[in-house]
Amino acid sequence: MLDQRIVAKLARDARISNRAIAAELGVTEGTIRTRIRKLQSEGLIQFTVVTDFRMAGSPNLCMLGIDADPSHISDLARRLSEIPEITCVVALLGRYSLLAMGLFTNIEQLNDLMTDHIRSLPGVQRVEASISVHNLKYEAGIAKITRGGPSDG
Repeated sequence: MLDQRIVAKLARDARISNRAIAAELGVTEGTIRTRIRKLQSEGLIQFTVVTDFRMAGSPNLCMLGIDADPSHISDLARRLSEIPEITCVVALLGRYSLLAMGLFTNIEQLNDLMTDHIRSLPGVQRVEASISVHNLKYEAGIAKITRGGPSDG
């Protein structure tokens, strides 16, 4: 499918020109421009700067495994997604109902978020934090890392 081929080109190099994509895929530049605009308007792609952990103040990637009442998972996922410090929310089958991730520069910030915001949400039964100590691999094309929260600078 053309859209998938366009996205694959952009995932490798988001700065590639529409003209270059068109030449590689054998279509017109106008076709590429139209398809990219449609993908953006449908919320299927967005352009952003992907930063390295070092650009975000050397934070730790923290993962929060959340056990939740099954009847609250959908609403809970939405509410977690609204928390600025949380950059990823995933519904799971397995040990946890939900996985929330974010970058935190200190344990106090993480503890405050868990204590003051997450544990008090309706449906939360248990929250378990895991903190990365060494990142062996990070695929920038899969997920972006941004620094969240009011101290952005």
